[in-house]
Amino acid sequence: MVEDSDQNYGRNVNKSVLLKIVILGDGGVGKSCLMSRFISNHFDDHNFHTIGVEFMNKMIEVGGKQYTLQIWDTAGQERFKSLRTPFYRGTDICILAYAIDDRSSFNNIKTWLNEFLHYAGVKNGIEKFPFIVVGNKSDVSSKDREVSYEQLKQWCEENKIATYLETSAKTDNNVLEAFSLSVQRWADLEQKAEKELRMYHHPDTVTLHGSNNVTGFRATCCSRFTSL
Repeated sequence: MVEDSDQNYGRNVNKSVLLKIVILGDGGVGKSCLMSRFISNHFDDHNFHTIGVEFMNKMIEVGGKQYTLQIWDTAGQERFKSLRTPFYRGTDICILAYAIDDRSSFNNIKTWLNEFLHYAGVKNGIEKFPFIVVGNKSDVSSKDREVSYEQLKQWCEENKIATYLETSAKTDNNVLEAFSLSVQRWADLEQKAEKELRMYHHPDTVTLHGSNNVTGFRATCCSRFTSL
């Protein structure tokens, strides 16, 4: 069965949208731990730093729709920059991660953001791309905290990023929520883009420039799918 809205845009409810997610941040902030907790519900406090790039897949349901997340964990060390940047192209969602007990990792979020904007070729502005900022290690004691939630909120507002939260890969706090929110943000922006297209193009027909002939061309947004 195909819903009307899905039929209009070639989407089948029996298919899953494939989304590429890249996790960026300094080494040691817990990017690999976040991915491991989300994928397999496993936490290893002695995880080694990622060397280069690795990725894993997982299915998730958000808003009644199925998504296949291809999650890329990138090395945070500068010497691995040439290995990770080729993978930025084609990214659907970018997670910017820092550790709330490491002020420098929070300060470096801006550098990671700029690096992604440059190498991923984001042209439409930060507010039109699904970024999410994640403050990991929320399980640390208050005396070890170096970044407050208010500072996170203020930074995101200043940088036009609408989605942010604190997580703990160790205790599994907000890990699923982080990935779910990122997908929901992508879906919201996709829906907004489709609505804007419908405002400029009739959903069924459009007159070709320089011609009075009406064709059956349909304006759509580009999406990728994988069969369940």
